Amino acid sequence: MRTVTLQAQSSATGFGPIFVAETAWARTRGLLGRARLCANEGMLIKKCSSVHTVGMRYPIDIIFLRSDGHILRVVSSLCPLRLSVCKGAAMVLELSAGCAHALQLKPGVQLFGW
Repeated sequence: MRTVTLQAQSSATGFGPIFVAETAWARTRGLLGRARLCANEGMLIKKCSSVHTVGMRYPIDIIFLRSDGHILRVVSSLCPLRLSVCKGAAMVLELSAGCAHALQLKPGVQLFGW
């Protein structure tokens, strides 16, 4: 799976590695069965506007993005056995719980680097 480093328009430093889920299988699997994410590590799921945490053992931050990289919605610490949807999202960035706040990711911020 390809990895990238992302950068917010308001920050001079990047974060990652971010694993990019581009194939149907990678998008379906997501983080299921994977170890807990490290700080600033994540998964970018393309062609996605909803996620679930069924089968996960830890909470994650969910960042819904438009196709141009602008953040539409941030869901902090989505616990296991939950679902989150964002109408109009083209991609979802999954980060370890608390990373979105630490990286100051909020609606309107644009991400680059994929």
